[in-house]
Amino acid sequence: MVKPTRVTNNIRALRDEAGLTQAELALHIGVTRQTLIAIEQGKYSPTLELAFQISRVFGTGIDAVFHYPEEQR
Repeated sequence: MVKPTRVTNNIRALRDEAGLTQAELALHIGVTRQTLIAIEQGKYSPTLELAFQISRVFGTGIDAVFHYPEEQR
């Protein structure tokens, strides 16, 4: 079983705001719709290059799309 990533994202909200379907965004960034679904659901962390591509589609920085929890001390 694949362990979910701790990276969360706002892709679905950004996609809805931009009026893009999963298939359209996947086509823009060069992945399958299934890969995009896994990223959106937090089952897969994108590569840094793919994270940049996704953020550029939305015209924003990576940190506006992806989030990693702060370490608790």
